[in-house]
Amino acid sequence: MSEPVGGLFEYAPAPEPRSLVSIRPSYGLFVGGEFVDPVEGGSLKTINPASEEVLAEVATAGPADVDRAVRAARRAYEEVWGPMPGRERAKYLFRVARMIQERARELAVLESLDNGKPIRESRDVDVPLAAAHFFYHAGWADKLSYAGLGPDPRPLGVAGQVIPWNFPLLMAAWKLAPALAAGNTCVLKPAETTPLSALLLAEILRDAELPPGVVNVVTGAGDTGASLVAHPGVDKVAFTGSTEVGREIRRTLAGSGKRLTLELGGKAANVVFDDAPLSQAVEGIVNGIFFNQGHVCCAGSRLLVQESVADAVVDRLKRRMETLRIGDPLDKNTDVGAINSSGQLDKIRELSAAGEAEGAERWAPACRLPERGFWFPPTVFTNVSPSQRIAREEIFGPVLSVITFRTAEEAVAKANNTTYGLSAGVWTEKGSRILWMVHHLRAGVVWANTFNRFDPASPFGGYKESGFGREGGRHGLEAYLDA
Repeated sequence: MSEPVGGLFEYAPAPEPRSLVSIRPSYGLFVGGEFVDPVEGGSLKTINPASEEVLAEVATAGPADVDRAVRAARRAYEEVWGPMPGRERAKYLFRVARMIQERARELAVLESLDNGKPIRESRDVDVPLAAAHFFYHAGWADKLSYAGLGPDPRPLGVAGQVIPWNFPLLMAAWKLAPALAAGNTCVLKPAETTPLSALLLAEILRDAELPPGVVNVVTGAGDTGASLVAHPGVDKVAFTGSTEVGREIRRTLAGSGKRLTLELGGKAANVVFDDAPLSQAVEGIVNGIFFNQGHVCCAGSRLLVQESVADAVVDRLKRRMETLRIGDPLDKNTDVGAINSSGQLDKIRELSAAGEAEGAERWAPACRLPERGFWFPPTVFTNVSPSQRIAREEIFGPVLSVITFRTAEEAVAKANNTTYGLSAGVWTEKGSRILWMVHHLRAGVVWANTFNRFDPASPFGGYKESGFGREGGRHGLEAYLDA
């Protein structure tokens, strides 16, 4: 647990009870509306990254299991879900949304246990947004002909969806809700390190009496995802994850005729001008990079600050970082939780070491890290050159690189000097400058005087190596319709 600044405040432990969630020793695959054992056997262990405790054994789906799930989805699409009127599909989505709300505390605790993120984030962001996506898309289910996508848009069929480990429940809702609203059926593959909330969501779908086979969940590692992507019975693939895997998926699907959307990595620029409200901007900087331990594809991992206020911003930022509390993800006082896996921790350490070796100045607040689990302190690098690895490569951890600029034109040039193009932030009191920056920044989402704000009605996606296609809003529905 990190030390309070100056010893002024002491926080008593405030843990969310672990007893709120019951984790079974082992989990099977969710196929055809029920949990089943894998045909080809195999399992993996999912662990609590804050303690390295084994939480459960989870089945690994092989090609035969993926085939069984896709066939179940195809039957459900042709016999039940595809022909079902939109107003009837909407009832199921509304029911799922309400049940997520009813089991919100259970879902939040499970997410923090399996993922390592602070409970206040899973409780206040992930779970409410997951429910909101189902509510929002339930409203679209009987209005698709009014979405501006043609007079009679039709579903594509079976959607294969592969989601990452940084927002397991939210990404599942992000993928499933629009696909189901549009009339598709789904086979969902969660990340191997964070499968538990997807499996609990499968229980919720079953309890909501969603017709069997409409949603299937196949757990496993990369091989399972590859089998799902390549399966000839899948009509649409949606992937959120690394740019490297996204490239491989695109190569696999080339010439297949399958629809594809990719939401990949990012190296967002958070641009602070000299007229910005600095205290507000510092809070936005902290939220932009230390939220969810920096495990965010749109994290503001590059801070571009105007030279005249650079020292003031960095000083305020360091003081604010000293107040961040690192520790037990289930403690409601915790600001920064555990890194998701030992492999991700190794990557963060490697790139941070490269930053020092290339001449950047590293700083982190003094704090005691827990002895067990995977931990990395919130870190800021100054004197960073745009050519250094920490300014170019996605670290996917609580590491911020500070780069200065003099003019708006220079800020845009440095912000766009990246292979990614997912998000950006602009901090200034001038509305005209905000609009000018938005017009010139090559990013799918640009926040103004805020950061990391999401809404199901707002499309999200990127350019360049951040992928293509949009998720959320009317634009996200288009990806699941043959309009």
